[in-house]
Amino acid sequence: MKLEALLSKIPYEVLCGNTNQDITDVIYDSRKVRKGCVFVCLSGANTDGHQYAQAAIEAGASALVVSKEIDCTGVTTIKVRDTREALAFMSAAYFGYPSDTLRTIAVTGTKGKTTTACMIRSILEKGGLKTGVIGTLGILIGDTVIKTANTTPESYEIQKAMRRMVEEGCQCVVMEASSLGLKWHRTDGFVFDYGLFTNLSHDHIGGVEHANMEEYIQCKAMLFPQCRTGIFNIDDASYPQMLEGHTCAVETFGFSEQAELKASDSHLISQAGYLGVGFTVSGVLSMQAQADIPGTFNAYNALAALAVCRHFPVSEQNMLDGLNEVKVKGRVEPVKVPGHYTLLIDYAHNALSMENILTTLREYHPHRLITLFGAGGNRPRDRRFEMGEVSGRLSDLSVVTEDNSRFENVMDIIEDIKTGLHRTNGQYIVIPDRTDAIRYCIENAQDGDIIVLAGKGHEDYQDKNGVKTHYDEREVISAILAERA
Repeated sequence: MKLEALLSKIPYEVLCGNTNQDITDVIYDSRKVRKGCVFVCLSGANTDGHQYAQAAIEAGASALVVSKEIDCTGVTTIKVRDTREALAFMSAAYFGYPSDTLRTIAVTGTKGKTTTACMIRSILEKGGLKTGVIGTLGILIGDTVIKTANTTPESYEIQKAMRRMVEEGCQCVVMEASSLGLKWHRTDGFVFDYGLFTNLSHDHIGGVEHANMEEYIQCKAMLFPQCRTGIFNIDDASYPQMLEGHTCAVETFGFSEQAELKASDSHLISQAGYLGVGFTVSGVLSMQAQADIPGTFNAYNALAALAVCRHFPVSEQNMLDGLNEVKVKGRVEPVKVPGHYTLLIDYAHNALSMENILTTLREYHPHRLITLFGAGGNRPRDRRFEMGEVSGRLSDLSVVTEDNSRFENVMDIIEDIKTGLHRTNGQYIVIPDRTDAIRYCIENAQDGDIIVLAGKGHEDYQDKNGVKTHYDEREVISAILAERA
């Protein structure tokens, strides 16, 4: 592809050379430079691609895209306002604008992005619309899962993924648009058909993320000049701020009487192996709905999914089935067991997330709430004290075990967790080997128990002594059940 075609939708200045040349690829990682590519110099929190410009040329790059002053280097050098923005538009061009073929949905907010994206996908696929997902769980296309480093990957990876989705017959894509993804222009280069706002709470403040809450909100709101229709949770206190600067058509959902799509009569549903939430839908849709994910807050996520999916050619039954059968890997994910108890896998790996999930599960009035968990090595010790205290306070039994001990001794980590447990009257047992701990929970389960395996979630590895080995709790559970059978 010609360089001038890659640059066709962004303003730029030619510092030297010319744009009438063929380009083999668009590269932003100097380690991946190959002959004939254009190297885009990204400036990040920890490194600056402009420092690697000469190395990229020596490795074969035939053009550079920069945003800072740089000496003419003997290859075509293009200056743009923002290289991250440029990378997004160049990547879209390089992969042939796949968003023109797909119906595109972005989900932003502090909580519920992954769950809501999976609900949308479940409904659309029930209606016969093959749908890809880009988010925390990776890039999902059919049964294929491609791991990613970030919730919202770099723009080149997004465009590459969407091109693959088109080639594999997808008609739609749902993307989690994180605040940093929006801030760093990873979602630029095209306009979303639908942008969805779930909720906002204090998160990602400080360090290299966001300077303060105001910036965090502003970054979230960047989605709504970039979509055709914005769908907003009208009950969230940040709703008015999300509207600032929007250029999209506006629709609302929530429990408020002012919402265009309204939920009411939310109630919990509890059966062995099924913990969900039901609610009444009125307004632009009318139905009784339920979702197979526990917690009253999931009524909001389910309502958000309905607010999006009503714009697609899916039936009411597709909507009901999609919500009732949705599975979100590693997010209060139920695992089928032969007894009259409920076994869940969840990603909760700090005190706040454990507090949220255990408080939610308490609402279902289990016979016993049993929490299996460990804590990560080479992380602040305070987190372990806090996790132990939360589990001791909210669980009937804590089963303390290993979880990515990294370069620390597992027993040292467990002693820290016990410090927190001892601040409560909670009962606990220590079983250092995680497989043995899971086996203990299954062998000692009683009717009506809820057992949550916390910390691993969608992860499929254990990190011990600097070595990652394959470890998927679903496989472990299956093997234990097979032994017992």
